[in-house]
Amino acid sequence: MEIVLLVYFAVVGVVIGSFLNVCIYRIPKEENIAYPPSHCGNCGKRLKVFDLVPVFSWLFLKGKCRYCRSKISPRYAIVELLTGLTFALLYNKFGLSVDLLASAFLMSILIAVFFIDIDHKIIPDELVVTGLAAGAIIIIYNIFFPMQIYRGGQWWDPIVGMIVGSGTLLVIGLIGMIIYKTDEAMGGGDIKIFAPIGIFLGWKMTLLALLLSVVLAGLISFILIILKVKDRRSTIPFGPFIVMGTFITYLYGWDILEFYISTLVLRG
Repeated sequence: MEIVLLVYFAVVGVVIGSFLNVCIYRIPKEENIAYPPSHCGNCGKRLKVFDLVPVFSWLFLKGKCRYCRSKISPRYAIVELLTGLTFALLYNKFGLSVDLLASAFLMSILIAVFFIDIDHKIIPDELVVTGLAAGAIIIIYNIFFPMQIYRGGQWWDPIVGMIVGSGTLLVIGLIGMIIYKTDEAMGGGDIKIFAPIGIFLGWKMTLLALLLSVVLAGLISFILIILKVKDRRSTIPFGPFIVMGTFITYLYGWDILEFYISTLVLRG
């Protein structure tokens, strides 16, 4: 039964990933995500149902449009597979629970953030607002039915998480503006997206997600510079690192915190 459910949520994730591809493509262009229906970006031909089967359509058509034979980026299939894997791992972590639904919802938003920020160096307000709207439901639900992710935290845990998440980055951004005498040292989208993340994770896990995001950003940026993929003057969006840090926190956050406390604090 567990395997069946694991496969089920992986398939659901792949389907959601297909929708996320639409969001990733259309939201930065300020286009409606529902209309017009899916069509080829080159010839404009409306795609049929059998052209839209996640992953398999791309494989069967060998990465080309059925009608004009123009190339279709493999990233469409990658996003679908990545979302499927994400859902499967979250199910393995939380089982059938509200925490599974909440984490899958947030990570769906963040997968869109990941690719949009890479492409356009923006985090659309629409995604932030969607996360906050769902976060409001999480805040109310947690008052009556405490969620796993907060580990016995108080009812106000998600509210403090929202303030801590965005507030910490806001302070860092203001300090950076003063030190470097610039109009913007921290992207506004990065600050705003940590508001829904803070709600969904609670303040303790939000601080960990923020720390992991910074560490990953520093480490990966250093590697890219060493490999000469980027140079010191290159602008590297912070959003993808926020997404990775949040996902790691979902899967291993409390384990990391408990390891830190037991190994470094108690023994120190």
